[in-house]
Amino acid sequence: MLPGQRDDPDRLGRHSLRTLLVTANFPPGVGGSGRWFWELYRRLPREEFLVAAGEALGQEDVDRASDIRVVRLPLALREWGVHSPVAAWAYGRAVRSLLGMVRRERVEVVHSGRPLPEGLMALTVSTLAGIPYLCYVHGEEMNIAASSRELTWLARRVLGRAALVIGNSRNTETILRRDWRLSSQRLRVLHPGVDTQRFVPAPRDPEMRARLGWADRRVILTVGRLQRRKGHDHLIRALPAIRKQAPDVLYAIVGDGEEHTTLRELVRREGVTDAVQFLGELDDAMLVRCYQQCDLFVLPNREVDGDIEGFGIVLLEAQACGKPVVAGESGGTTETMRVGETGDIVDCSTVQPLIESVSGLLLDSGRRSRMGEAGRAWMVERFDWSVLSRQARQIFMETHRVARNAR
Repeated sequence: MLPGQRDDPDRLGRHSLRTLLVTANFPPGVGGSGRWFWELYRRLPREEFLVAAGEALGQEDVDRASDIRVVRLPLALREWGVHSPVAAWAYGRAVRSLLGMVRRERVEVVHSGRPLPEGLMALTVSTLAGIPYLCYVHGEEMNIAASSRELTWLARRVLGRAALVIGNSRNTETILRRDWRLSSQRLRVLHPGVDTQRFVPAPRDPEMRARLGWADRRVILTVGRLQRRKGHDHLIRALPAIRKQAPDVLYAIVGDGEEHTTLRELVRREGVTDAVQFLGELDDAMLVRCYQQCDLFVLPNREVDGDIEGFGIVLLEAQACGKPVVAGESGGTTETMRVGETGDIVDCSTVQPLIESVSGLLLDSGRRSRMGEAGRAWMVERFDWSVLSRQARQIFMETHRVARNAR
């Protein structure tokens, strides 16, 4: 809350303001931020919130199965700038649709999923409709915004005009203060969370492990888009050394992306074809089974040309399933765990620290068990959506006050 201000959540509920979330990334689209918004906003009062979401294959089934009010729009723009006629036209089309929603639904606050492109849409709507907006920042997108003078200028305008800016981690908050010169008074941190009723521990299941092709092998699991900063390549390079100590090790990779072909070629060159399994994209039910049945979860992320892991929701999901985790030290991953108690943080810019950490945990089942139990308790206490939705409501109340004062 802002200094010296107090409010009553119940009173806010009785005098609620209609809020529009604008996000290009939303289920069934793949991405951590979209999942975050889905999990958070579906736990908030239906009458207060509606969503303008980006288009995605299979959206009809998702929207039909949910009681969230969702309107699908072409929000995923190829260009974030506005200089080209094509980009300007795309922004204009989106703003016209959003402005129509704001007026029809009497929206009084806008939530923007990112500074660009959604934030620029929100800024324009805010100016035309005379309503405030807040803006989420996830970390990695700010590197794209800093890649050109135009995008930097636009992002600064969006962040500078927002009533509040929500960072997904302390690391993102630091980036916004240090590199984008935002005052701490206008910054809030709201971590992504995990559904601890769905992501739950389960006993070892020989039938499921056989179905996955894991049998009795010690399984390392990574879940995430196949891109360089996720670090799949370094774990593949580490496998020859790891399996000298754990000969039965299997590295199971869930996800797809631009590095798929490169990683398969690396597996062949390293001679570890029999130790790596590409599972591709999985549905939610099978994903949970993978978390439950693996022995160790690893996200070997590192910074690549300024691209970082903003937080790491997959680390929460693994811990909620009672699994120890290992992650790279770049970005906000340290905030997902109690380092040394529920997981390890290592320098994943080189292979050797990864070899030592992963090998040590694979050989110590007792430590893996203790870390898994501690991780599960940590998720329930700190990252369950019931906890985070209350935090979100408090933050939203501050933006609501701006809207009330503007009326």
